[in-house]
Amino acid sequence: MSRLRDGSLQFKISAIYIATNLFMLCVNLALLAGINSMSSQLDTVYQDNLHLNELSEALTQTQDSMTAYLSAKTSDSLEDYYRSEQAFSEMVRELEDQVTGSAFGRMERNIRHMSEWYLETAGQTIEAKRGRNVEKYRVRYESTTQMYDYISAYISALNSEQFKNNSTQYMELLRRFRLFELVSMIVMTAVMVGNVGIIISFTGTVIKPLKKLAGSADEIAKGNFDIELQEPESTDEVGIVTHAFNSMVVSIGKYIEQIRDNMEAERKLKEKELLMEAHLKDARLKYLQAQINPHFLFNTLNAGAQLAMMEGADRTYEYVQKVASFYRYNMKKSEENVSLAEEIEMVDSYIYILNVRFAGDIHYEKNVDESLMQTQMPGMILQPVVENCVNHGIREMDGDGMISLRVYRESGAAGVNAANGDFVGGGICISIKDNGVGMSRETIDRVMNGTYRTSGMAAGSNGIGMDNVISRMRLYTGDEDAVAINSEGKGQGTEVLIRIRQTAGGTEEQ
Repeated sequence: MSRLRDGSLQFKISAIYIATNLFMLCVNLALLAGINSMSSQLDTVYQDNLHLNELSEALTQTQDSMTAYLSAKTSDSLEDYYRSEQAFSEMVRELEDQVTGSAFGRMERNIRHMSEWYLETAGQTIEAKRGRNVEKYRVRYESTTQMYDYISAYISALNSEQFKNNSTQYMELLRRFRLFELVSMIVMTAVMVGNVGIIISFTGTVIKPLKKLAGSADEIAKGNFDIELQEPESTDEVGIVTHAFNSMVVSIGKYIEQIRDNMEAERKLKEKELLMEAHLKDARLKYLQAQINPHFLFNTLNAGAQLAMMEGADRTYEYVQKVASFYRYNMKKSEENVSLAEEIEMVDSYIYILNVRFAGDIHYEKNVDESLMQTQMPGMILQPVVENCVNHGIREMDGDGMISLRVYRESGAAGVNAANGDFVGGGICISIKDNGVGMSRETIDRVMNGTYRTSGMAAGSNGIGMDNVISRMRLYTGDEDAVAINSEGKGQGTEVLIRIRQTAGGTEEQ
């Protein structure tokens, strides 16, 4: 009993469940055994009458087959007689042959002896017929027929007496069966009520400390920490929770006073923190406004001066205009939504500037669907991607670099192929691909989850990294797979896929 009290809840519930179900099983087995026993007795009540009916039918079959042979004298009728005689003979041997004081036993013994004499006389009749002894088989046939009538009458009388006796036994067994059925129902009801009582008592024992614990927790939730701690009544899970709750209440009580002492100091620190945060935001704003790479600006303007000296004012004007447009777009469009056409124009200007600086080492090709040029997207998305292709792909390779820009419409359900990262499904897809040094799978994963960091900002960088592009596209589209990076490995180049989903009406999802 102590083991049940100190055991875990799982052990207690399992023990109660197993015990009640085993008890129910034993009771059901006992009742089932009693029912089967009484059913067997009921089934055997009329077996004697059934046996006598079969004996009478076998006797009649033997008599009829003998008469048929005597009339027709064919091999088929003789075969029928021997078959019937054999069946009747086997049933006769099963009859009572012992001297007994029972009237039924004596009658059954008389039937057996008369049947044996009948079979012997019938056999003699058949033999006389086969020997063509007409007088003999006629006398034997008359004796056999007379004995057949005696045996039939005897069987009928015995059958009637046994039926009366069996009917009395059947009614008594039926009465006992009904009584047993009533007792079984009473026992089953008592067992079920007992099991319900045991379960209610057990659950009450488990729930009682939980109710007390719930009341204490409610007081704590109302802010009343001056409560009486509950003593654990067992070592099960409820006792463990009660002990932990008591420890928590004590700990909270100790911390309350300390929290009250620190509130005033924290308020003052909060005010200072808010003031510092305002200054920090102001500093960050100024930093972002001034986030133009001086080294890149110097190089581009220097290249423009050299170009002006070598080729004349017109190309210098074009170059300076593109540089001015580039920085004006950079500073004003990073927080706005723009058209895809504006983004591609920005990329065109950026490639032009780079080729002026690096003597046309970067080849650039584009294939765009003009019907998609008014698609809205965040500003400053494509140029940082191209910049990464140049700084981390093309510059580190030998030979001429190639940047390919492709814009096309996809069809089908939106998604990304897990095998290679390609976009699958409807929407607008922008592909920016280079023939540079490529990326490893590990580097791609680090770029996608924002943990990739370089040692410094490359010359000519606008300060917007791939993690910024990925984050803004995910926020804009609401899709974690808005950006994908593919590379077959070192020296195989890199492809960045940007996808903008569209609604049925053709406008982009915000």
